[in-house]
Amino acid sequence: MKKKGTLNRHLAGALAELGHGDGVLICDAGMPIPAGPRVVDLAFRAGVPSFAEVLDGLLDELVVEGATAAHEVRKANPEAARLLDERLPQLAHVPHDELKVLSAGARLVVRTGEARPYANVLLRCGVFF
Repeated sequence: MKKKGTLNRHLAGALAELGHGDGVLICDAGMPIPAGPRVVDLAFRAGVPSFAEVLDGLLDELVVEGATAAHEVRKANPEAARLLDERLPQLAHVPHDELKVLSAGARLVVRTGEARPYANVLLRCGVFF
C-alpha cells in the first residue's frame, strides 16, 4: 500500500494517465459534471473533502501550466477566490457558463464535497521537464 501521496486508487490511476495539456476540473458538489471525462467523485458529505484539501493534494501531484475559474467566485465565495489566487498565480477568470463549456474538454473531473458556490477550477497540465 502507498505510504504517501494520493491513496484513492481511482484518482491515482487517473492522474498517472494525464499528459501535457490535459484538463482537470476540480469541482464542488453543485457543478454540473460534463459527459465524457473520467470522473472521480470524492464527495463523502457536505464539505468533505473540502475544495482546499483536494486542490492542495492535486497541486502536490501535478505540474500545472494554467488554470481557469469563474469570475463569479470573487464575489460569491471570497475564501475560495483567495485560495485560488494564492495557489495559482497564473489564474484566468471567465464567466461561470463559459467555465462549464470549457470543462467539457477536461480529461478528468474530480468532485469534492464542497458545498459553497463557485469552488471550481479547471487546471491545465504541464510537464516536469
